[in-house]
Amino acid sequence: MAKPRTLEPEQWELWNSWMQAQRLLTRELDRALQRDHGISKAEFSVLVTLHRAAEGRMRVSELAESLGWEKSRVAHQLTRMENRELVDRTEDRSGRRIGVGLTAKGRDSVEDAILGHAENIRRHFFDTLAPEQAAAIHAWSRQTVDRIEARCREGA
Repeated sequence: MAKPRTLEPEQWELWNSWMQAQRLLTRELDRALQRDHGISKAEFSVLVTLHRAAEGRMRVSELAESLGWEKSRVAHQLTRMENRELVDRTEDRSGRRIGVGLTAKGRDSVEDAILGHAENIRRHFFDTLAPEQAAAIHAWSRQTVDRIEARCREGA
């Protein structure tokens, strides 16, 4: 096994700048969702996932897998969203909640939030990038995702 190496000072600077930019961008986008649309980032994630699903409905287990969340987290989130009338759940014969779908209020909320969120992403991210910067970020991001997902599939 190779001996671990530290980063060069300029690499640490790049890493710290990248992490700070990511935190600030995420915080700003999350605040805007809450302020402008009255929904949290978690609610937005659930609503968008359901919005993209056939007929706006999914099995709860599929939703959990799609979001990469534990089933218990999904269940708690859905309870809060059901109380706000953003989603409704369906039960099997035994009373176990197995399906979830958008309500009319949830559909209206997500459609409005998607437009507002897209505008904020554009303003805080895309409008400041030159085309070659966007291409470089996209290529690096795709490479990173592919590499890490391949390692996960291999069990590393």
